[in-house]
Amino acid sequence: MTATQPRAAAENAPRGLPVRRATLVAALVCLVSFAAFWAAQRAAHVSMIDLTVYRAEGWTVRNGGDLYAMRVTHAQLPNTYPPFAALLFTPLTLLGTGACRVAATLLNLGLLVALAHLSLRLAGPPRRLPPAAAALAVAAAAVWCEPVWTTLRYGQINLLLAVLVLWDLTRRGSRTAGIGVGIAAGIKLTPLLFVLFLAIGGAVAAWRRREKWNGWLRQAAVAFVTFAATAGLSALVLPRDSRRFWTGVVFSADRAGNGEDTANQSLRGVLARALHTGDPGGVWLLAAVLVAAAGLAVAAAHLASGEHAWAVLSCAVTGLLVSPVSWSHHWVWAVPLLVFLAGRAPRGRRPALRWGGAALFGLLFCSYALWLTPHGDGVVRPELHQSAAQMALSAVYPAAGAAFLCLAAAAAWRGRGTAPPNPPERRPGRLRATPTGPRAGPVRPAPAAGARGERDRTRNRPGETRGSRLP
Repeated sequence: MTATQPRAAAENAPRGLPVRRATLVAALVCLVSFAAFWAAQRAAHVSMIDLTVYRAEGWTVRNGGDLYAMRVTHAQLPNTYPPFAALLFTPLTLLGTGACRVAATLLNLGLLVALAHLSLRLAGPPRRLPPAAAALAVAAAAVWCEPVWTTLRYGQINLLLAVLVLWDLTRRGSRTAGIGVGIAAGIKLTPLLFVLFLAIGGAVAAWRRREKWNGWLRQAAVAFVTFAATAGLSALVLPRDSRRFWTGVVFSADRAGNGEDTANQSLRGVLARALHTGDPGGVWLLAAVLVAAAGLAVAAAHLASGEHAWAVLSCAVTGLLVSPVSWSHHWVWAVPLLVFLAGRAPRGRRPALRWGGAALFGLLFCSYALWLTPHGDGVVRPELHQSAAQMALSAVYPAAGAAFLCLAAAAAWRGRGTAPPNPPERRPGRLRATPTGPRAGPVRPAPAAGARGERDRTRNRPGETRGSRLP
């Protein structure tokens, strides 16, 4: 064997084997984690009470009942979502209770894997793991975070909403981008904040580039039109319920539960517990307006500067903070947030400090600390009499969200003045970098050295220096 034969053998070795092995190991770990999770949930005798409410909404639609007069389960829970959601819940009535729970659990676990994949797409691909293996590994760990655990415990739809929004916001360059956000807003109104975020960020980018239109503004328009279409469809099919929702139910913040409830991890919940009142009123409204303005400003600044992950996550956290009710299971956005922070940890200066911050955020969302405080059942309300230590424990998610917005604001300040990129109009594979940002177009092969020198001599004329023209 010659000296060059080992090198040739190494180059011709099947490179896909390590990738397949890593993906297989990650799949097995994810399967074991999901199986242990399912066993733990069954041992805890979870009720999946919210799934029962969704199924009851479907039955009410089928039977022509009043969606917003129904009360189900021992807790007498009402419907709080727009009528479009009830239309989507109608197929749940085709399954029995047991089959419906199994199907909802399997669907949510699949959505968790999808959320992990989209989180990695938003934050950037991993350096040492294949994308599929990384997504499975993230899902295997994320299933034990409190927001994800509680989402599956109640049979909630938070993973579906997060996947719709994140899928939409990572489809950069697609002319149909915005449909996912519009559908999510039709199911639950909170994602409407992403429409406003896209509109403001697009307007800032257009102003900085002196444009009249760009991809972000188009995405905001598509999202709003899609949302309006869901409301219009609901009005045609369920006119009475639509009229009641948009003229009364939408303004009833207390319909979802007591504002001071420990599970309410929004600014309103924190202020209600701190002020020992179920309705913080004007104090919360002022705080929500200020936080919404600051959060959207930070998100729009990042979007206009091309920092897509910072922008999307800043908007998501802002929505969770300013919503009248953000139950702990609404914070499934912790998954892309933690993926993003962990992905940035080894980059830049002070990696140890970055890793420590990411670990602290992970500890907060996996600690279940808020459930260490007394919490009521809707009748008994111990949250109105919490001590300072109990208030701190029951405010871990808003504290983490506020800290993240401060980090995002600091990052936006450091990156101020950065030239915003053109919103891509084609698929990412068709983009190339230019001095002013990505520009769509095919990448042309570089000419030979002699040809390039000859071309430069012929193109460079008096008053025109080499490289003065944009490609």
